[in-house]
Amino acid sequence: MSPTIPELPVLIGNGRDESHPVPQSQVTMTQLMAPQDTNLMGNVFGGVILAAVDRIAYVCATRHAGRPCVTASFDQVDFRSPIQIGEVVTVRASVNTVGRTSMEIGVQVTAEPVTGGESRHTNSCYVTMVALDPEGRPCSVPKLEIRTEDEYRRHRDAEERRGARLELAKRRRVRRENKAGG
Repeated sequence: MSPTIPELPVLIGNGRDESHPVPQSQVTMTQLMAPQDTNLMGNVFGGVILAAVDRIAYVCATRHAGRPCVTASFDQVDFRSPIQIGEVVTVRASVNTVGRTSMEIGVQVTAEPVTGGESRHTNSCYVTMVALDPEGRPCSVPKLEIRTEDEYRRHRDAEERRGARLELAKRRRVRRENKAGG
């Protein structure tokens, strides 16, 4: 049985009172992969892709927050297939959910031959970004206005990942405390 979707639109988050719809901060960037981007196998370095992911997550989060943001974490980085020299890489980012000061940005990477042709999904990941005030401290972000079932599904999945991250952090903290005490 699939989870119930509330009547849309809904506002997500506990930050500032203002809200922004998901499409307002969505970003797409395209880049041609060149020889300096590749390893000895002729594939694009994973770090080149992760740098592009970090840049687009910054733009997406900053558009939503209306202020500079920093990367707090990368989560669930999945490389599905290698990218070659001469392929065009398209990176798309969207805000999946927001909290008080943080946002989860979903990023998808696709590649296709520069001459055109079929695009393939090569990479996905989730980036947690935190908004900063002028003094460099975390500050509240606008709520996220979810208008479609797909946006709601992405939000719900993001909340499940957040819960899993918090549970893992709790288990690690307990292990450290047990080691320190024993």
